[in-house]
Amino acid sequence: MPRTTTLECPGCPPLRALTFDSLGLIKVIESRGVRATPQVVERWGDPDASKCVLAASIDDRKQNPLLAVARKNGAMEVLNPLNGEVRATISKDGDMPEDENVVSLHLFRRERSSRSCNVLTCTTKGNASLRSIEFDKCSSDDASASTPRTWKVCGSGNILCSKVDASENFAIFGGKGVEVNLWDLEKCSKFWTAKPPPRNSLDIFTPTWFTCTTFLSSDDHRKFAAGTNSHQVNLYDISAQRRPILSFDFRETPIKAVTEDQDGHTIYVGNGSGDLASFDIRTGTENIFDLFLLVKICSFVRKIVGMLFGEMFRKHQIHSQASTSPCVSIMWLVEVLGGLDSYLRLWDIETRQLLSATFLKQHLVEVVFDSNYADKVPDEQQVEVAVDAEDVSEIPSEDEMATLPAKRKKASKKKEGSKRKASKEKGGSKAEDCNEEGSKKKKSKKKSRRIESEIADD
Repeated sequence: MPRTTTLECPGCPPLRALTFDSLGLIKVIESRGVRATPQVVERWGDPDASKCVLAASIDDRKQNPLLAVARKNGAMEVLNPLNGEVRATISKDGDMPEDENVVSLHLFRRERSSRSCNVLTCTTKGNASLRSIEFDKCSSDDASASTPRTWKVCGSGNILCSKVDASENFAIFGGKGVEVNLWDLEKCSKFWTAKPPPRNSLDIFTPTWFTCTTFLSSDDHRKFAAGTNSHQVNLYDISAQRRPILSFDFRETPIKAVTEDQDGHTIYVGNGSGDLASFDIRTGTENIFDLFLLVKICSFVRKIVGMLFGEMFRKHQIHSQASTSPCVSIMWLVEVLGGLDSYLRLWDIETRQLLSATFLKQHLVEVVFDSNYADKVPDEQQVEVAVDAEDVSEIPSEDEMATLPAKRKKASKKKEGSKRKASKEKGGSKAEDCNEEGSKKKKSKKKSRRIESEIADD
């Protein structure tokens, strides 16, 4: 039998996440309290493989939040992420082939009312559509979608990745046989296309195959990074040139995930074999740490620091999201883990410690987080925190320590040893004196007996 060890998880801070699996189920994961283990509190939908979730996007505003989900059967749903209520359902277009699935989905956060929303979708064949969905509060059947604006992203090849910038005015598209290109979403027009890298010294041309992409900063849409199937990461600046301004290799397996840090100059990269690393694009330094050894971990990361080894799912995505707590949620791997072993793991990005692991039964496909979730700490835990604060406040300062009376110093070990020896010597001398006195008494008794016997003989 192999030896196994059990890791003690300290728990994670309050959070709320929505997970999507291969059977189309949406599970709500919540962690309540200061240090608690995330648990499944709700499950929405019925298990059906034809309703497998392909993409999801959330607008987690405090008022009227929405969640958009694209499924394998071609349907798209708009739900309330707080209670799972379906606000609108858009069926599959009749012109869409059965083998054409939705690759990317984005729910617009700007210019949204309480009864309508705008959604951008793109399929593997490059058919992008931007539509407005209006729905009634009473029933999801009353929802109606306006005539979508559609355009062709690529003439050939397959779209595998897409990303919308923070201003929601521009979008990147790329894939197998499709160079990364930038589009203006208001005009639905392409204004920049990347140029393939030149042939190498052996006159070998690397085919175009982009697997993931992300913008480097929320303030600048001109700089972005893209990962390729040939284990390369390319950095682009559309104001400089059409070819990558920086390109580097990462291990030997395809790049499956790439995301940006909030500082604007650090990117996190994950590949198909479970290796994770962060790169500083200013200096070109690579930060890799051999942290853990996990087998068959999965495919979605909210934020990553350092490196982690393990077999990753063939498709994964890194979710980077601002958070008040330094947590990493990884679905194949934090800043989150989940995947082939159906576990959702959360890590601390500072200490790289496993905070929790939740078993979700089905293979995970996607994860989104509710950044506005704030759980109230129970009264018992508040009392414990208050007691700890009182204990800390009772600790005297350095000045108070200086005014405290000095304690009597303990005798040194040498002095204690000399005292013990002296006491032993005194005890020995007393015993010798007693022995001498006893011997004298015996001699006197013998002399008296001898005298008495001589007198009797006379």
